[in-house]
Amino acid sequence: MKNISLQLLNGENLVVLGKSGSGKSVLIKCIVGLLNADSGSINVLGENVNELNSKDLGELRKKVGFLFQSGALYDSMTVKQNLEFPLHRVRKELTQKEIEEKVKEALENVGLSDAISKMPSQLSGGMRKRISLARTIVVDPLIMLYDEPTTGLDPVTSDEISLLINTIQKKYKTSSIIITHDIECARETANRVIMLKDGEVYMEGNLTEFEKSDDPSIRSFFK
Repeated sequence: MKNISLQLLNGENLVVLGKSGSGKSVLIKCIVGLLNADSGSINVLGENVNELNSKDLGELRKKVGFLFQSGALYDSMTVKQNLEFPLHRVRKELTQKEIEEKVKEALENVGLSDAISKMPSQLSGGMRKRISLARTIVVDPLIMLYDEPTTGLDPVTSDEISLLINTIQKKYKTSSIIITHDIECARETANRVIMLKDGEVYMEGNLTEFEKSDDPSIRSFFK
């Protein structure tokens, strides 16, 4: 990656498009300090990520939700325990009753209240993704980072996840970066689009501008 410059606006869904290997996932991992940038600065909520110590980085991460491509649920925990886990770590001021209420609300928001006692192994791929999303929003993050949220899902389930992303944006007033190569997901969620190519920003604009482009590299996404 090189010469990357982008700004996430308050309350928007910013979609980052690009083929595999273009640097999309590396970008958001650098944003939360999972990877260190070799140069430049990354400012998140007024903090320079590259200059934070581990304690301050941990505090910043409490405000940023990260939906991993794999979902990353804890297989040995029930759905309820998966959602309670980050609350015990991040929202220590909450009582157990308040934690249970937040877990219930998060599951209602993703339409899976009846899965509260299930184990991850009992869930379909789409359900696992939705539970992972519930676990991410349960701590009320200000920024959401989605790493290929529809990868491996059938078209109907992919559409459901895209609609959920929009619902969360409106209900929680989150600002989001959505990493994807799924153009249908981009159509559903994007307020603004950036395309990466060979590790650089190749084009930036709204979806209409992308769809009208005659550039072969752009057109390849809109066949």
